[in-house]
Amino acid sequence: MHDPSPGPWAIEADNVGKRYRRRWALQECSFRLPTGRVAAMVGPNGAGKSTFLGLAARLLQPTTGTLRLGGVPVTDPTVLTRVAYLAQDKPLYPRFTVADTLRLGRELNPTWDQALAERLVRSGNIPLSAKVGSLSGGQRTRVAFALAFGKRPALLLLDEPMSDLDPLARDELSGLLMAEAAEHGTTVLMSSHLLTEVEEMCDYLLVMADGRLRMAGPTEELVPAHALVTGLAADGRVPKELTDRHTLVDARVNGRQFSALLRPTGPLATTPATTEGTGWDVVTPSLEEILLACMRAPDAPTLIVDDAENAEKEAAA
Repeated sequence: MHDPSPGPWAIEADNVGKRYRRRWALQECSFRLPTGRVAAMVGPNGAGKSTFLGLAARLLQPTTGTLRLGGVPVTDPTVLTRVAYLAQDKPLYPRFTVADTLRLGRELNPTWDQALAERLVRSGNIPLSAKVGSLSGGQRTRVAFALAFGKRPALLLLDEPMSDLDPLARDELSGLLMAEAAEHGTTVLMSSHLLTEVEEMCDYLLVMADGRLRMAGPTEELVPAHALVTGLAADGRVPKELTDRHTLVDARVNGRQFSALLRPTGPLATTPATTEGTGWDVVTPSLEEILLACMRAPDAPTLIVDDAENAEKEAAA
């Protein structure tokens, strides 16, 4: 059987960038993604998510930097046998039947799992004799998923994979993604705008903004690194005592009240309100609150936890 775990790192990016004429779609992207993780790449439109996935799928060539998949340079054609990529528009041959489409997957991939691919199709009540062009958007997505999963890849790259699925199908395929990662060690990297989906499915995060990586690491480390502070504003601003001592990610002031997402650099205790108009409450933010704050504030300081830091970048520093 194909071994999906060649080493500790599924993806190693070192200063990866992609430029189109005068515009950088992605720049200075450096991180490591451990094998076996279900990772989400999130960020607003134009953040560089699809560009990075295209580079990892060998559909684009980087302008700068190096990219390794499973320890192998992405420029090596052998990486194609280990990677499956599901594009946002789910391109399939419309004149093929579903059976023809699965046969194509079987003929082109030596590690093909026909039983798994057929099970995914049949669970959506899609006839194998149906023409792909006659299927609904959600049905085509399911067939595309069957192609990607049937390959039994070591690394599964998904670009907005579930945006056109109904809630029931989304729940089923989300469960399949997590089961694949747990049972076969498959690494999943998916871009998504569905923050609730990210919070439920993913155990690793890559946050993009303006073509740069702004935050990366395991969710169990990223969430405790933040605190959500609310209270009375001081002269219409977040109290200076907070911003001087801790890293401010994002803040909003509404009347006399402020709300701020911080990365504490030390103890951050609740402070009672005073007659001078100061004081605040401290709670642990949800993952969705952290992601929204990071997307609202693309210039916030970058946070790459130790596990995600690229070793080559560390050595050069």
